Amino acid sequence: QVQLVESGGGLVQPGGSLRLSCAASGRIFSISDMGWYRQAPGKERELVASITSGRTTKYAGSAKGRFTISRDNSKNTLYLQMNSLKPEDTAVYYCHANLIPTTTWKAMDYWGKGTMVTVSA
Repeated sequence: QVQLVESGGGLVQPGGSLRLSCAASGRIFSISDMGWYRQAPGKERELVASITSGRTTKYAGSAKGRFTISRDNSKNTLYLQMNSLKPEDTAVYYCHANLIPTTTWKAMDYWGKGTMVTVSA
């Protein structure tokens, strides 16, 4: 089985920083695109940032200049460095990966259970 487990969320003051991590584990052959999404209360889930296996990145407008997505392919781990956090960044942050598990040998989308980020004074 494949699991994505996020960590690093918490409570931070406006202007502060957090680093989220997402570790993929299990019977994984390869991972292509990975990304961070977030869902604020009463809102739809939205893309924050994504990164390909070749490390090409894409950011939502709200994240540009403040967030940095990266990955360590040797550890199957995804990161999101978040700086200059604002109250509107408060949300549950979800990790996503498109990967090929050795159980099916077909590319599939996997999601973590999420980690809460709260930005408040």
